[in-house]
Amino acid sequence: MQTGNETIVTYGTQYLSIISICSAGIFLQITFERLMQSTGKTIYNMITQGTGAIINIILDPILIFGLFGLPRMEVAGAALATIIGQFTAVLMSVYFTITKNKEINISLRGFRPHLRTIAVIYEVGVPSIIMQAIGSVMTFGMNKILLMFSSTAAAVFGVYFKLQSFIFMPVFGLNNGMIPIIAFNYGARDRKRIVQTMKLSILIAIIIMMFGLAVFQFMPGFLLANLFDASENMLAIGVPALRIISLSFLFAGYCIIIGSVFQALGNAVYSLIVSAARQLIVILPAAYIFARVFGLDMVWWSIPIAEIVSLTLSTILLKRIYRLKLKDL
Repeated sequence: MQTGNETIVTYGTQYLSIISICSAGIFLQITFERLMQSTGKTIYNMITQGTGAIINIILDPILIFGLFGLPRMEVAGAALATIIGQFTAVLMSVYFTITKNKEINISLRGFRPHLRTIAVIYEVGVPSIIMQAIGSVMTFGMNKILLMFSSTAAAVFGVYFKLQSFIFMPVFGLNNGMIPIIAFNYGARDRKRIVQTMKLSILIAIIIMMFGLAVFQFMPGFLLANLFDASENMLAIGVPALRIISLSFLFAGYCIIIGSVFQALGNAVYSLIVSAARQLIVILPAAYIFARVFGLDMVWWSIPIAEIVSLTLSTILLKRIYRLKLKDL
């Protein structure tokens, strides 16, 4: 559905088959990392993720090209390197959880499934699962729309996603630190601390995103030419695209933080609504209409427009949740 290139299909199927069959590693890693995150020990999350990534990077060329007498595995080698990195991170996260996370005592003795606890987990978890899936649906949909113009337009969108991750990752890291603080203080009924945490997180997120906006506005050609060896055609499409899309950064930091605030307060459905508005409900219909009526350059405007709608919706829902949950703390 994304390409007719048989080589890409063959390699993609091979890679995804190995990753999917051996996916237990990433699930276990995330589980134990979240246990440490819940008690504020995020430094150990960084160590486990960093170690897994470094091992993956080291093993990639060895297994792909068959260095040091090992067989040449090509794409399968890249998948195997990823799996080894993930399971190494699992072992480290288990070790840190047992030895460093003394607040949580893990034992199977007397373990019994508790339906109410399971229900609460899914009340928060299902919206989060859907939010993760929404991103993939949005990427798929945007690629199909952009392929109406050219494969280069779709490639520019892929390049944007690679570049924007450097801007968004610090904000997501900020989220990981903010969520347990807000959740803990909500349990402690400390409204002042919750509000202070929200304001500080929003401020830091906006500063990060303003830096990203400046980079994308003043250096789009440099980024494309030097990091991705862009052709003249890609530069012609990519430079205005990066400048237009990056305008969404003005609003994205606020929306991301507020969405995580909803999650920390146990209102994951609100978080889902905000995420769906940002990545699905507004962006794809707008992109399709703009593609049909105005042309390629207007397609990029669907992303800032979606962020503006999401900001408005986030603010409305935040006022509601403040009135219902925080005002009387």
